[in-house]
Amino acid sequence: MYKIAVIPGDGIGKEVMEATLNILEALDIEFKYEFGDAGDECYEKTGEALPQDTIDIVKNADACLFGAAGETAADVIVRLRQEMDLFANLRPVKSYPGTNALFDDLDFMIVRENTEGMYIGDEDYIEDKSGNITGATAKRVITEEASKRICDYAFKYAKKNERKKVTGVHKANVLKKTDGLFKKVFYEVAKNYENEGIESEDFYVDATAMYLLTRPQSFEVIVTTNLFGDILSDEGAGLVGGLGLIPSANIGENRGLFEPVHGSAPDIAGKGLANPVAMILSAVMMLEYLGEKEAAVKIDRAVLKVLSEGKIVTGDLGGNSSTMEMSEAIKNRIN
Repeated sequence: MYKIAVIPGDGIGKEVMEATLNILEALDIEFKYEFGDAGDECYEKTGEALPQDTIDIVKNADACLFGAAGETAADVIVRLRQEMDLFANLRPVKSYPGTNALFDDLDFMIVRENTEGMYIGDEDYIEDKSGNITGATAKRVITEEASKRICDYAFKYAKKNERKKVTGVHKANVLKKTDGLFKKVFYEVAKNYENEGIESEDFYVDATAMYLLTRPQSFEVIVTTNLFGDILSDEGAGLVGGLGLIPSANIGENRGLFEPVHGSAPDIAGKGLANPVAMILSAVMMLEYLGEKEAAVKIDRAVLKVLSEGKIVTGDLGGNSSTMEMSEAIKNRIN
């Protein structure tokens, strides 16, 4: 039995979570769910966007499923990543049929460092002598330890998943010290995998953004720093049909948190219009993390069948089915 922390959160997070738990019921696996509150609604009720009780639930679970948060997202998901030391953010870019994908043959992974960079939130205002705000500063921290850890994770992922190339992404020509360090560490780690037949290369982040549009098929695994990874992975989502189809995983040494990358979408919340695929595929990533590969493949294939048929899909995919109707269709195709 697996103990799973479940945080539905705000808006459509509740709906896509319900749709996903419905599908997990079809598996011959026992789950014990521990539900936690977090997000805007939680803040309005308790004065805290992420209560300690919820943090404790996540810490004591084998894995966590997270739905969505609204305006308090940074106070929730960023804090959870830091509290749990979830240093690796995995964002797959994979083409599925029956979607608005720009390319039908994409399948690569973006591995993003999750704990430092610009997202440490170390910011200050610049004031003049009268105390008027005239500007602001943000501190960017890149360490050798975190860079080595994320690069090693990317190469291990490539080896485990039979990928033959890892691309390091940086801006070392301008950010000579911070990204210069990241590039240096990337190639130091790459040497440890030369005998595994894994090729290494690096590009500037602006060039990578262009290559994602002009030749995305050339990528297999991309590893980069926090802010660059955030931006590039959303660009990757645009290549394969949008955020409603993209799952993600946040992985630490002993914990994993899995979430769709879309927001809480308050404009459609409660209407049964939300596409549940990103949340469902996040659960697939959770199953892979737990070692339940056969179950993960079952759900992934069921999603593929429903998308290929295109009959029972939500409005963003050209259909008129509800969130739960699509969930039921996928559930019915698992076995």
